[in-house]
Amino acid sequence: MILRSPASPIRVLGVDTSLRSTGVGILDAVGSRMSPVYYGTIKNPAGRPFSACLLHLQDEVEKLIRAHEPQAVAIEGVFYAKNVKTVLILSHARGAIIAQCSRMGLPVYEYEPRRVKMAVAGYGGAQKEQMQAMVKRLLNLNEEPQNDAADALALAITHLHNRTAVSALAAEPI
Repeated sequence: MILRSPASPIRVLGVDTSLRSTGVGILDAVGSRMSPVYYGTIKNPAGRPFSACLLHLQDEVEKLIRAHEPQAVAIEGVFYAKNVKTVLILSHARGAIIAQCSRMGLPVYEYEPRRVKMAVAGYGGAQKEQMQAMVKRLLNLNEEPQNDAADALALAITHLHNRTAVSALAAEPI
């Protein structure tokens, strides 16, 4: 078993899954200090077939993992939605990303949207704009990240907040 010293950095990939615009964010943390490594979106054009979209998501996540070598992945948990078709599409996209991360040997942790909002904004009902502003502030960014990228960074922040030894509610890999 390899133990990390408190000064050893940890790198986390946050993924806010969507078929057309998946947010991704990679953070490094040493102790309680977090710094952004990369953030952005993985886009799929509207005309691309569904199966090709899933493959593109897997390919782009693989590239990110190979380029940045994170030690863990934080992904948004499935949430309640009125539109069943939307949930099914989201579930397929999540499955493709989870499978790719697993194929590459990375543990994947999921966090419910309310828990992410609590970890980042201190309020489980925080709005998108509040989340973007808090991500900017917590990571000392020059500007607010795009919405999907901010959500991905918020997922990585949540995971980093939950990795401490005192965290009784630490998530288990899925």
